[in-house]
Amino acid sequence: MSHAIWAEGLVKRFGSTTALAGVDLAVRPGTVFGLLGPNGAGKTTAVRVLATLLHPDAGHARVQGFDVVRQAHQVRQLIGLTGQYASVDETLTGVENLVMIGRLLDLSRPDARSRARQLLAEFHLTDAADRAAKTYSGGMRRRLDLAASLVGRPQVLFLDEPTTGLDPRSRNELWELVRGLVATGVTVLLTTQYLEEADQLADELAVVDHGQVIAGGTPEELKAKTGAQVLAVRPTDPTQLPIVLAALRELSGHEPALAQTTVTVSTADPELLPAVVRRLDDAGVQVGELALRSSSLDEVFLSLTGHRAEPSGAGPETTTGQRPSAGSGPQPTATAMGGTKS
Repeated sequence: MSHAIWAEGLVKRFGSTTALAGVDLAVRPGTVFGLLGPNGAGKTTAVRVLATLLHPDAGHARVQGFDVVRQAHQVRQLIGLTGQYASVDETLTGVENLVMIGRLLDLSRPDARSRARQLLAEFHLTDAADRAAKTYSGGMRRRLDLAASLVGRPQVLFLDEPTTGLDPRSRNELWELVRGLVATGVTVLLTTQYLEEADQLADELAVVDHGQVIAGGTPEELKAKTGAQVLAVRPTDPTQLPIVLAALRELSGHEPALAQTTVTVSTADPELLPAVVRRLDDAGVQVGELALRSSSLDEVFLSLTGHRAEPSGAGPETTTGQRPSAGSGPQPTATAMGGTKS
């Protein structure tokens, strides 16, 4: 089997809204494939189609060789899904949540309890196993949610913006868990708005905007597509920022960006760095930081879409490509699907 996930020409409409406008994907087994895009791009809709939760209006898709429409039962036996919201039962303990999933997947009670204890240990939740999930922190709930999606030992795991709302420490812990899963041969399709997350985890990426894949490749290949590097300058004295801005604007011919006390500008000119050094030295500017680096995924995204990715606090996308309205609460998700009978 050449691809764990394959899709061609996927189209999905919700009334007058086209969430997917002909999406093609090809995901190699045992890798992390990232779907990168802003809210409303179509990422969640694509995951729901591939996870058999939605029927496409056009196109075809296969998971582990099985058609997601005609062979949905076989697909569900092979996959796990963790949605944008942790969907554990807060009144149950950690072990009770996982045992319930195991029983739904036809495991015997002893096997379900054994699998639950194993996963709780792997996800560093043993000490909280007998506590109600409502007492868990956000990061702990996320780990429990991911553990629930693995009760059925899926071959393919869909992670739909799994670190939304997590603090940096919890996010890093979840990244390590994902790397560990992939090391065992699990294929992961990850949707994310976090450019750093895509850069850290994904072997390959597809950039999605307005329901279409607009670019694809490894993170390094996408960065190379901008054809430029980034020059970053931070003066020791912040009052000299206007001088730095003016120098980079004139010497590069582009409008520089200012983030806090650092000025950046894209360039493909190898002579820009020494020219900037000379100009700032002549102007008496003392430099605290001067670096020429490769483009970041954020800059790639900007060059591809004309806008930066959503800020990290942005809300999740719904299947219609819109954010949930205030007070709408968590959207329905299927957390653990491996081995289901439906």
